[in-house]
Amino acid sequence: MSSAPVSHTIFVNLPVADLGRSKAFFAALGFSMFGASDDMASVMINERTQVMLLTEPVFASYARSEVADPAKSTQVILVLGLDDPAAVDALFDQAIAAGATPVGEPINDGQRYQRGFADPDGHQWSALSLVAQAG
Repeated sequence: MSSAPVSHTIFVNLPVADLGRSKAFFAALGFSMFGASDDMASVMINERTQVMLLTEPVFASYARSEVADPAKSTQVILVLGLDDPAAVDALFDQAIAAGATPVGEPINDGQRYQRGFADPDGHQWSALSLVAQAG
């Protein structure tokens, strides 16, 4: 018995210390915002993926346990898949110019090209391009 593919939308929620600063950071990376209010904004990654920026008190009101401090621990690494290594470099450079800090060294192992950065709140991101294998 086969089933039809299920299409879902994903909303990733992140706590932020300064919503205005976070909105400016993601706008500098070329993302648009949707549904902004005084305590949350949605970064539109694509039509099926949004990153919800929530002020720390609002995020804490949804969390079942203590909210991790991204400067002291890593709870998640968010990866943006891009079309090619040039797009990875461009997004990484935009992130650094907008206030991100580099994380780790670039990975170029013949199968992937990846560069990491931490946003102004300390959340870890990577820009990734999978390299097609010649065959």
